[in-house]
Amino acid sequence: METATLADRLRYQRKKKGWSQEELSLRTQVTVRTIQRIENAEVNPHLKTVTLLATALEIEVEDLLVLHDPKQETLLLKWLLLLHATPLLGLVLPLSNILIPLFLWIHKRDDNPKYWEHGAKVVNFQISFLIYAIISFGLFMFMGYRLFLFLIPIWVAIILLNIGMVIKKGRCFYPMAIPFLMGQSKKPPTQVLSAVLLLLCLGGYGQSEKHMERLDESRITKNSVEPRIERLMQQAQVTGLGITLFDQNTPVLQEVWGYADLEKGIPLKKDHVFYAASLSKSVFAYIVAQMVLDGKLDLDRPVYTYFDVPLPDLPISQDFRKLSDLHGDERYKKITLRMCLSHTTGFPNWRWLDNKARKLRILFEPGTHHAYSGEGFMLAQWVVEYVAQKPLEVLARELVFEPLQMEQTDYLWQKRFEGNFCYGHDKAQEKLPKDIELDDAAAAGSMETTLKDYSKFLGHVLRLASARSELTNLLFHPNIKIRTQAQFGPLAAKQTDAYDTLSLSYGLGWALIDTPYGMAALRGGHSEGFQHYSILFPEQGKGMLIMSNSDNAEGIFKELLELLLGDTFTPWQWKGYIPYNVKS
Repeated sequence: METATLADRLRYQRKKKGWSQEELSLRTQVTVRTIQRIENAEVNPHLKTVTLLATALEIEVEDLLVLHDPKQETLLLKWLLLLHATPLLGLVLPLSNILIPLFLWIHKRDDNPKYWEHGAKVVNFQISFLIYAIISFGLFMFMGYRLFLFLIPIWVAIILLNIGMVIKKGRCFYPMAIPFLMGQSKKPPTQVLSAVLLLLCLGGYGQSEKHMERLDESRITKNSVEPRIERLMQQAQVTGLGITLFDQNTPVLQEVWGYADLEKGIPLKKDHVFYAASLSKSVFAYIVAQMVLDGKLDLDRPVYTYFDVPLPDLPISQDFRKLSDLHGDERYKKITLRMCLSHTTGFPNWRWLDNKARKLRILFEPGTHHAYSGEGFMLAQWVVEYVAQKPLEVLARELVFEPLQMEQTDYLWQKRFEGNFCYGHDKAQEKLPKDIELDDAAAAGSMETTLKDYSKFLGHVLRLASARSELTNLLFHPNIKIRTQAQFGPLAAKQTDAYDTLSLSYGLGWALIDTPYGMAALRGGHSEGFQHYSILFPEQGKGMLIMSNSDNAEGIFKELLELLLGDTFTPWQWKGYIPYNVKS
């Protein structure tokens, strides 16, 4: 009955506005399909969805969701009166005007939309007035004291007025309240309590917020940048986002925003497993570099010489990865591991892209120029596995994941990942089915990892590079200069000198640029529903990792890098990171 009533009310309010379902969808973050299902009484939507619809229709949430049980309405009124009246205890118990309604709100907020709405407004108002009181009392000794005394009766009057409004109309209005708690997103209690602790710091009871230093030595804090990050995500419709910021080779900020599963309203966590896409390549390149230093591999030895059979006849279990198409093209004998990891083999990215015959071809003379190729990395994988006599997933565990305690990372899907992974989302923020790799470890891109785990790997690489280790000297040695207009797509076949000032080049698994802050190493990952990027500045001990489960994320990479790291050097046009607000 509740769903049917909601369906009728939503349809009525929408038609009252004269809007179609498509128009309502455009004014919210709710898809047309979801609106149709609600109006057809097929689903019982989340509170977040109802709130988005009510906001767009310029009505209250209760105009869509109603209570039918008189006993429940009486109980609701009692709880609302507690929320609105208990702040008066602040006259005798310091901070109880915030803490008591805050804990009531945390306890009751999921029971009814009104508890969420009213409680958030009460807490916002009480925190805001505490800030005003501190400012008025502290900034101006004489005028501020008078203003402080003047604020108290205003504060009491507003509380009493709202108690009356709740009794008569079931509504409330708190002017001058800063929206610390928003009606559209459920912030975890820990974040709310953090806001209270911040106020204690303002009153002289705590320590100042930690500052983070960007490349240009300017400083930021988490609180100073978080509203902008959230605004960017909302405007660009980025479902989930994780960021790690490095300074002195160590994470100084690691945070997540948004959802692991928007459809179910599951918030993203730092230990949620992401599909890593091409971030897999940097781990594989690290393994190759280790084996080179151990004398097991030679970067410049033709790969075909490692095997006892001709390369086209190499036994590979998966038909779509076999090398038999190379029969008749002797150029494969020129290909080396360095070419494979620097994308100069002459192979396409994947043989099935723009190729109806789905045949593996050598498109240009190996070693002459850069053209991104997952096929080249797979060829390197066959060499590594043949020499080590171990599959890639085992090597990676032994050489990388176990030593660095990357417990939620593997090149194959693991049972322990179940129930703790995030779904990819398309440009409409619709959930994509999870593609689980069960038996095909791929150096080019099968790794699953978390924000926390991959940050451990990046921190390790950053420390090695800062110490000028032999391993990172191999990884970050420029093997080929890049003159293409873009990394992917038609422009990847066109030449330009636009990136000469950056000395854009490719090492082993990493793109490289020169900046006023020294060499920087870049590594991205892109697949359906997942978009990632990392950049390291070893000479500064700084870097940044961005991971997202959204097809819209790359549209905010440029601004995030500038905001958090002061990175204005990433060749975002070459990478295809076109800002969301300039796309046609």
